[in-house]
Amino acid sequence: MEKRRMDAALLVLILGHLAIALEVPLDLPQPPTITHQSPKDYIIDPRENITIHCEAKGKPHPSFSWTKDGTHFRIEEDPRVTMKPHSGTLVVDISMMRAENYEGVFQCTARNNHGTAVSNNIVIRQSRSPLWSKEKNRPIVVQEGVSLVLPCRPPAGLPPPIVFWMDNNFQKLPQSRRVSQSLNGDLYFSNVRREDSRNDYICYARFTHTQTIQQKQPITVRVLNQAPMDERKPTFLIPPGSSSSMRVLRGHVLEMECIAEGLPTPEVSWSKVSGELPSRRTSFLHFNKTLRITKVSESDDGVYRCTARNQFGSVDHTISVSVKAAPYWISGPPKNLVLAPGENGVLTCRASGIPKPLITWTMNGIPIENSPTDESRKVEDDVIIFTDVQTGSSAVYQCNVSNEYGYLLSNAFVNVLSEPPRVMTPSNKIYQVIKNHPALLDCASFGSPLPKITWFRDLSASTLNGDNYIFHDNGTIEIPVAQAQNSGKYMCVATNALGISKNHVHLEVKEPTRIQKQREKTKTVQKGRSVVFECKVNHDETLFPTMTWLKDNGELPDEERFVVGSDSLTIVDVTESDAGMYTCIMNTTLDHDSATTELNVVEAIPEKPDPPTDLELTDQTKRSVQLTWTPGDEHNSPIQKFLIQYEDSLHHRGHWHNLTEVPGTMTTAHLKLSPYVHYTFRVFALNAVGYSNASSPSKMYKTDPAAPDENPAGVHGIGTEHDNLVISWKPLSNLQSNGPGLHYKVSWRQKKLGAEWATQNVSSNSKFTVSGTPTFSPYEIKVQAVNNYGAGPEPAVVLGFSGEDLPIGTPDNVKAVVINSTLAKILWDAVPHNSIRGHLKGYKVYYWRKHGMHKHNPDHMEKDILSFSGNHTHGMLPGLHPFSAYLFHVRVYNGKGEGPPSPTQHFKTPEGAPGPPTSLEVAKTDLDSLTLNWSPPLEHNGHITGYTLKYQPVNNSNELGPEEELALAANETSVTLPILKYSKRYKFLLSAKTSSGAGPAVSQEAAVSDEGNTQTSHPFAWSPPLRPLHKARPMSPFTNVTYSLEEDGALISWDYWGPEKNIYVEYTVDSKGVEDWQKEPANGSQNVKLKGLKVGLSYKVRVVAEGHHDQQLHYKELFVTVPAVASRQVDIATQGWFIGLMCAIALLILILLIICFIQRNKGGKYPVKEKEDAHTDPEFQPMKDDDCTFVEYSDNEDHKPLKGSRTPSNGTVKRDDSDDSLVDYGEGGDGQFNEDGSFIGQYSGKSSCRDNAEGPESSEAPSPINAMNSLNSFV
Repeated sequence: MEKRRMDAALLVLILGHLAIALEVPLDLPQPPTITHQSPKDYIIDPRENITIHCEAKGKPHPSFSWTKDGTHFRIEEDPRVTMKPHSGTLVVDISMMRAENYEGVFQCTARNNHGTAVSNNIVIRQSRSPLWSKEKNRPIVVQEGVSLVLPCRPPAGLPPPIVFWMDNNFQKLPQSRRVSQSLNGDLYFSNVRREDSRNDYICYARFTHTQTIQQKQPITVRVLNQAPMDERKPTFLIPPGSSSSMRVLRGHVLEMECIAEGLPTPEVSWSKVSGELPSRRTSFLHFNKTLRITKVSESDDGVYRCTARNQFGSVDHTISVSVKAAPYWISGPPKNLVLAPGENGVLTCRASGIPKPLITWTMNGIPIENSPTDESRKVEDDVIIFTDVQTGSSAVYQCNVSNEYGYLLSNAFVNVLSEPPRVMTPSNKIYQVIKNHPALLDCASFGSPLPKITWFRDLSASTLNGDNYIFHDNGTIEIPVAQAQNSGKYMCVATNALGISKNHVHLEVKEPTRIQKQREKTKTVQKGRSVVFECKVNHDETLFPTMTWLKDNGELPDEERFVVGSDSLTIVDVTESDAGMYTCIMNTTLDHDSATTELNVVEAIPEKPDPPTDLELTDQTKRSVQLTWTPGDEHNSPIQKFLIQYEDSLHHRGHWHNLTEVPGTMTTAHLKLSPYVHYTFRVFALNAVGYSNASSPSKMYKTDPAAPDENPAGVHGIGTEHDNLVISWKPLSNLQSNGPGLHYKVSWRQKKLGAEWATQNVSSNSKFTVSGTPTFSPYEIKVQAVNNYGAGPEPAVVLGFSGEDLPIGTPDNVKAVVINSTLAKILWDAVPHNSIRGHLKGYKVYYWRKHGMHKHNPDHMEKDILSFSGNHTHGMLPGLHPFSAYLFHVRVYNGKGEGPPSPTQHFKTPEGAPGPPTSLEVAKTDLDSLTLNWSPPLEHNGHITGYTLKYQPVNNSNELGPEEELALAANETSVTLPILKYSKRYKFLLSAKTSSGAGPAVSQEAAVSDEGNTQTSHPFAWSPPLRPLHKARPMSPFTNVTYSLEEDGALISWDYWGPEKNIYVEYTVDSKGVEDWQKEPANGSQNVKLKGLKVGLSYKVRVVAEGHHDQQLHYKELFVTVPAVASRQVDIATQGWFIGLMCAIALLILILLIICFIQRNKGGKYPVKEKEDAHTDPEFQPMKDDDCTFVEYSDNEDHKPLKGSRTPSNGTVKRDDSDDSLVDYGEGGDGQFNEDGSFIGQYSGKSSCRDNAEGPESSEAPSPINAMNSLNSFV
């Protein structure tokens, strides 16, 4: 056996050079090749459609089929599965099906008439994120210092979840050497402290495939407030015992952990007993508790030791690691073979693994031992040897390498072709390379037999060879060190027995990119100054470099202070944070270069800068000049800007003027100049400290005169009189004049058709008056600047107006709309524009209060004025006096003044709230009473309808007691309050009222003493302050004198517009005998109540206005008759007792009718039992003793309800608020239901019954028993 293996190896060495792997062009016949497939372990998302990839190429294009769990998968029979066109990729629609139905092992087959390729076994599994099992976590109570493990135990998901611990605020719990999370997710405490007490230890599991996070129920830990546990040496919590073992696969990650408990907290260290730890692949995690080794190899097999140590001792644990290996390729998977008829070749499947894997071969998916015999093929373990192959031997061979830890499956085809050579590299391809770098020129080709490649330079007939060139097996030629002389045209020739193929390529050798090295490797700059890094580069002229700047190998700060130029970096206003390493990188498409400089920033004391020097004028033209200068020393503070000034020695010798400013980074300025000026310039520099001194003046530069460039600004035309127009403007400065002989050409014309321009030249002035103009007429105006060298540009036309005159028009349709007692709206029509004779400024409303409409206010002729600017046609008049008559007119006004008034109009304001009573006095009359006297309000603001008196006791702490309120008649001016306690202090508030409401109150405080006198704390006060009284003129005598009868007297009311103040009511019994007149004063009100009138009598009543000498100037007489039963007559039909009596009578009649109805149904015609038997209608059920259901016995006539009777929908009659109702006795929710659904309640502890309601649509007559039960509630 050993000899056979040696022979096979020797044969491979002999035949290996005869064939190499080639990429077959797709236009040539070839077996299928799998180009893309899903991974072996394919975990799918159950929420998305399943896509299983299988792509292949071949000529002809292959067809595809699938197996599932080893059997043919009939795609056409499953409507949810589709295969993409020209592809083997499957798409499974799981919208109507569970994804788990498609779990299993899938394998794709791609075949054409040259062979069959198969994919890996694709294991489809659905990702799972199961819910956490429900559990109740009891609080964990521990003593301080003990160890503790909080279990996580997340649900087993697919793939397994990522576990982490957080609190209620979604903040990660802090971990340390003392507290850390293990690899399985549990939280370990080497020892607990009191600060570990909390109720929100929450373990979270994040399922990455479904992007879901689930949480465990919070765990509560309470650390007892007691003496802590004793200090102790470490012991391991995990792994248990002194040793353990584990297995890891080659190429995977090895993670070992040791978590120890102890007090104080132990430290963990790691070592390898049987060797050294691989430093480049080793890391320590979780505070040294986890040892992690990546890319495990066979050398990592061995024994590892973890040691936990504190001041009381140490403990060791050894872990024996065994490294196993799934199969892996030694020299890569087998490569495709393209052979010409009669050629030899070898397929090699060289792999390894621990344990050693088993290698099996299949051809076109069929075990090779079951395939047709081929004399040209020989299988020797991990190789297949082909000798003298013939056309038709093409096939796909599968090599399967497997052991208990996995498998490798590779497809490799043998394609027997006869093809002349073809060069695959694009024709005339240009290769660019940097000088002194390797140059690789490709000549990819295909042919069967394998073509031979030869290279030629330009038109040379000799082949390239020698030490200057390296020839690769794939046809590429390499020039190890390219030089400029290597540039040029190259030709490769591919030859086999069937033909020849040529191709040309070009090589361009470029000069390298090099940054000019700076002498300074370090720059030191003072804080606040600027620094410049230069990055000048030499490069090939055909390459275009791009510059990139880095600070400390990162991007530059995104600040305006960093200015990147074409070949430099400037940092202005340097700060301490700018210190660091600055790198310039120059990149081209072929190479790059870089240079680095370190920047140091030091502190500096700033001073003002030195003045600029070396002022020079260049690029001189008629209107501009270039000024350059050299900046002075900045003195530790960057120059912010330069100020340029000029002196005009022609017009203002000795006066310097600011001309312009430029940034501090510039040293030149392009200055725009004016004609006819003798310029001298100087420059100032400004930094954070201040301005420098002025530079030395520059040489004088004279500009030639010219016509003006501009015309005067601020042109206006305004008349000062009604017949003139004054034209004014802002004159030009000397700098603007541009030359000698400056004057102004003033032009004007009336704005109307056919008007001609009038012109006047004006010198040494900035205004001109045009006389004899019509009043307020529009004019077009122009003012042009002119000097000895010509006129300025055509001026703009400005609109002006001649002088205004007083308006002659008046507003029409003037009227007033009263809004409320203090506000009115005035409306008018606008005055025509031609009657205004000027600019409309607005309207003025003159208004004055003629008189108040209560009693005898004198005339008040003082006028108020309100102006409404603009073209208004209405305005509001606020602050009016209630219950008053007003006169008003409206005037229009312009800039000259006011026009004539409109016709005077008038309006009246309605009643308003009155002012406070004028006075309130307190007088003592008895030991337990007070008498209050008061005077009516000065401002009635309407008819006084009465007074309201409120009073409250006041204790020694100035706290108010309960308030009493008393309504008083309008003609009363005093009142006596009885039953007041002596030695008590009282507060009184008195207010008057009109029909509009009550006014402000006047207050007074007084105490009742046992001596019978009154102690007044203060006189009186009122709020708000009274307005000044307006005097009114008398108008007319009494009007609207009326009376109304009330229970306590007759109320006499009137309106009076006379000047007299003394108004009273006198009355006497209407008889033919002597008249005994009695007086009732009005006291400022306009109504008086006459009390004590006798019923059945008629009275003569007069309302009298009395003059100065008790002379009756005006009176109004009326007759008042008091009926015998004036206030006692009532309508009996509206009285409650009468309505109740009628209801009782109706109720008795109803009871009698119901009793008769019952007696008729229970009459002695036949027994109840016979009547029960006589009825077979199922609607009528007899009453049973146990359920108290009732039945109605009647013939068809008796069964009908009483005419006009009604029954509530629930079949009961209920009286609201009855003390004896069924509701009160039934106790609501305590009722029960029978088997037939009827309700059972309790009535006085005995069984009672209620019939079920038939519903609102029942036409059945009410039950007599229900009627009786309902009557019980009324009896």
